[in-house]
Amino acid sequence: MNIAAILKKYWQYDAFRPLQESIIQSVLDGRDTLALMPTGGGKSICFQVPALARDGICVVITPLIALMKDQVEQLKARGISAVAIFSGMTKREVDIALDNCIYGSVKFLYLSPERLSSDIVQERIRHMRVNLYAVDEAHCISQWGYDFRPAYLNIAQLRLLHPGVPFLALTATATSEVVTDIQEKLAFSQKQVFRKSFFRGNLAYMVFEEEDKMGRMLRIIRRIGGSGIVYVRNRRETQEVTRFLLHEGISADFYHAGLETPLRMEKQAAWKNNHTRVIVATNAFGMGIDKPDVRFVIHLDLPDTLEAYYQEAGRAGRDERKAHTVLLYHKSDRVRLENAFTLSFPPVDFIAMVYQRLGNYYQLAYGAGEQLVLDFDIGDFCNKYKLDAIQTLNALKFLERDGWISVSDSVYLPSRVKMETNAQELYKFQVQYARFDNLIKTLLRSYGGAFDHYVPIREQELAKRTGTSYKAVVQSLEQLQQLEIISYLPKTDHPQLTFLRPRVDNRHLHIDRQYIETRKTVKRGQLDSVFGYLETAGCRSSYLLTYFDESDAPPCGSCDRCIRSQKKAGDEEKIGRELIQLLETHGPMTVHELVSKAQLGDEADWVRILGQYLDQGRVRAEDGRYSLRQRTG
Repeated sequence: MNIAAILKKYWQYDAFRPLQESIIQSVLDGRDTLALMPTGGGKSICFQVPALARDGICVVITPLIALMKDQVEQLKARGISAVAIFSGMTKREVDIALDNCIYGSVKFLYLSPERLSSDIVQERIRHMRVNLYAVDEAHCISQWGYDFRPAYLNIAQLRLLHPGVPFLALTATATSEVVTDIQEKLAFSQKQVFRKSFFRGNLAYMVFEEEDKMGRMLRIIRRIGGSGIVYVRNRRETQEVTRFLLHEGISADFYHAGLETPLRMEKQAAWKNNHTRVIVATNAFGMGIDKPDVRFVIHLDLPDTLEAYYQEAGRAGRDERKAHTVLLYHKSDRVRLENAFTLSFPPVDFIAMVYQRLGNYYQLAYGAGEQLVLDFDIGDFCNKYKLDAIQTLNALKFLERDGWISVSDSVYLPSRVKMETNAQELYKFQVQYARFDNLIKTLLRSYGGAFDHYVPIREQELAKRTGTSYKAVVQSLEQLQQLEIISYLPKTDHPQLTFLRPRVDNRHLHIDRQYIETRKTVKRGQLDSVFGYLETAGCRSSYLLTYFDESDAPPCGSCDRCIRSQKKAGDEEKIGRELIQLLETHGPMTVHELVSKAQLGDEADWVRILGQYLDQGRVRAEDGRYSLRQRTG
């Protein structure tokens, strides 16, 4: 099929979005290609369609395990065979998945970049018929980017396995330095960049310095209406803000990475389906979530970088209808960001100390531990050794960069089962051990394919179908494994730490000091750009576009700066008339009540005009409420 037919068959779209077709054609022509498309721009179709147009398999590298799993499920739902390999899977599961990529009909193999360091994975890819390498979140390969991941530097090694296969690199945020760096690090044969404008004409960017953030947030939510996201700094705040909204009658729920994955998925689904109106979340929320009707995104804390802010704010208004992105800040937020900057670059001695305490934590002998994968609870680790969590997290990142360890995000893996005997031997076993017969029959009826590969199961569902308890099902599955009838892998939901090399003492622990200083310089520039965004007197949208190298961007006309600059001489008179009308209709009101009902201006306008009217004696104030002064005579 041609690419238009593929788009119609699998996605039911009649036409490509702007740039998609050009990117796809570039890849089909065998050219290395870099695509810069803002959040929600349809990046996945740019590699999925050309991969389906050619024989063979597409290898997709992405650091986002949740997004990886989500895309695999979406492809399967469209009737397209796809598999993902990530931290937490057993060696045998990985072997079976890779074999299916070589000998089966798999069209997409999703990998985390850390997996590419495995000789087994590289050797298996060598034997696959690869038609495309797709590198998602490609900015992670650049030390000038906001989310550099050392494992991305290994991706170019794939060229040695299949020299003629093109690379498609995709990202939603990249400065000119990062664009150049991506192409160099991936060894592009020639420069080929497709850039969709970062301009989002339907988004109104708003920034307000605010003492009462919670009250301002509530008024914004009530005034704008619809579904939205509130981003906060930490897990504790997600719950506090959610409680506040619920108390005020707003349907809300909280989300952060510390929740078990099934619960996170349940909360996410409720919000996507509009059963929950507002989701209050840390930056763990949002990647890969395609909800078009988000009417507002509110940040209650300052972002670390404009790249992160643009991505998070860009989750609003994907349906091209008007949406608002609001950043509320206080002077203390700037102090917090400066302190976090200091903690982001721990001394080399501290980094070395964290490495040695990791070895002690796992009771690892010197010279041992290469490729050892372990569950990792950073909270417990920091509590045990009385370490600052932020400083420790950043020490781990530098140890990752220098190739000593790898730390994965928490990933939910359901329980899995695979039959370790053939059908004939299994029948004999069922006759001999009748107590297992009902469970085995139910297992085979409920979950197909268990003779060929690991299949996900739910013990609670098996208990219900067999009329037994959850505990009894688990015990039976464990016994069947001991009898070598099945392989049973219980569910898990933990981050994992891998020692990439044998443990060494401090004399042999190399930490790249120059790299740390370079990263510090980059981070300082990113922080200054965030402060510049707060302080700019010009258009917010133009400031963002200039940061992403779209110079001479016209004013958007809808951000708080543009609205203020567009005010005409008659605006204050119109607001004054509306003020008189509201007070005549509703009686004494607070500033907040007036603003919530107002059609014109913003809170600053109303405070200013109320002050003028008080001075003129046209209104009076009592206990924080304003009313019209009665005329005498």
